[in-house]
Amino acid sequence: MIYAAVMGYGTIGSGVAEVLEKNRDVITARTGEEIQVKYILDLREFPGDPNEDKVIHDFSVIEQDDDVKIVVETMGGVRPAYDFVKASLLAGKHVVTSNKALVAACGTELLQIAREKGLNFFFEASVGGGIPLIRPLTGALAGERIVEISGILNGTTNYILTKMAKEGQTFEEALRKAQELGYAERNPESDVEGYDTCRKISILTALATGREVNYEDVYTEGITAVTDTDFKYAAKLGTSVKLFGSSRMEDGKVSVFVCPMMIAQENPLFSVNDVFNAVMVKGNMAGTLMFYGSGAGKRPTASAVVADMMETAMNMNRNLPFGWGAERQTLTPVEKTEFSYFLRFEGKAQEKKAEIEAVFGPVRFVELPDMDEFAVLTGSMTEEHYRKISAAFSDIRQMIRAQI
Repeated sequence: MIYAAVMGYGTIGSGVAEVLEKNRDVITARTGEEIQVKYILDLREFPGDPNEDKVIHDFSVIEQDDDVKIVVETMGGVRPAYDFVKASLLAGKHVVTSNKALVAACGTELLQIAREKGLNFFFEASVGGGIPLIRPLTGALAGERIVEISGILNGTTNYILTKMAKEGQTFEEALRKAQELGYAERNPESDVEGYDTCRKISILTALATGREVNYEDVYTEGITAVTDTDFKYAAKLGTSVKLFGSSRMEDGKVSVFVCPMMIAQENPLFSVNDVFNAVMVKGNMAGTLMFYGSGAGKRPTASAVVADMMETAMNMNRNLPFGWGAERQTLTPVEKTEFSYFLRFEGKAQEKKAEIEAVFGPVRFVELPDMDEFAVLTGSMTEEHYRKISAAFSDIRQMIRAQI
């Protein structure tokens, strides 16, 4: 019997307890040991819950109980999760977490403590929810030189953008619907401003490079400026707009960014809609692979947490090589990264065609009926060059980077 403690009995924590109970026979058969939840740490009481007798309110009970070998952190946020996870590792307990904020901010330190103590610190569920992503990236693709990771890493923003694209809703309307359905928090800032995606692409880049990636160094732009009019142009261009987290790793340079991207129908991510996530990983030998599925939700995410618990149960007495080291990865400034650009201008296309082409070179023009504006799609150029030449125009209403 292996005893575990679950810290945080919300959506994911309760899901972990449910998966362990419902799939107990499968889990035991595959690990060779039964995993039993001994404690559930939460500030609340849960009268009538099947696990109400396991609920405690004092972390020190878990910390001081030598029978507890695996600690599961599903609290979210950095504090007090960091303090409890660090203390658990120092007390000789393996840790599994679904907390991307914790991993992005403190992963380097916690991984190092785990190595020094001969323990494991796993976090498959921190990126992509129930999509197997981290383990394939660090296991099945361990022999690859990863050159690019790009994807839709946030289901809330993907749902909002899908509603805007398919139903013509405004950002505000789509966000309100997402909140009504429970896809978006009352305060949706982390999702819609791109912060959640930023932490996830930082974690994936750190795993791919073996070096720490400071998420605060990653250029991050959310979707709050995207409008329903942008999607009308996108439809005429045969494109769509998605919030991308991207990492490009070539010739010793690493460029990481988060921003809305206009993509063509030929892009496999074009058809990823609603709350689904998808990530494309490109290796120098294997080529491009795509991982797709539910990026959140109680049971899918809990399933990924339990998989990490099982991996831990089968390696109780050793630290598995995993994660990244303390060396900081230098990131190429976004100004040096190349994009195409979708631009909306005031006025009529015919009146400004010559001027725009003189500055931007060959572009694709598109107009909507009864609109005193038009849009263009430029060729590829660095962000630095775009900023320099676009300064000549005071009538650009909107800019969205494109991968066409």
